[in-house]
Amino acid sequence: MNDAPDYKKIYTDILDRKYPHKISVCQGILNKKMLSTLDIIALNKIIFGEQDKEAVIFNQKLRSYCEQTVKEIIEYQKEYKLNNTQIAIKFKLSRNSIAKWKKKYRVT
Repeated sequence: MNDAPDYKKIYTDILDRKYPHKISVCQGILNKKMLSTLDIIALNKIIFGEQDKEAVIFNQKLRSYCEQTVKEIIEYQKEYKLNNTQIAIKFKLSRNSIAKWKKKYRVT
């Protein structure tokens, strides 16, 4: 039994009840078989918009990333030829986290 929250159901309910005008924008992400952490972050940004700086800092402390998401972020970095600082800014991460992940997953 999987204890992970059903994010598709959660976000579909939110859209149906409070933001029906944003359903079409989110449909591409919600149609995926499985949602990654990056998909969830994107949905959150689309639905609720940008947060104030204080909320971003607080929420960032609570984030965790699965191995698949970490690899997606590193692949994104490679694809767009970004350095650690640029990718950290893009995903609101610490440069140290990026460096640690690359070392852990043996990525150069």
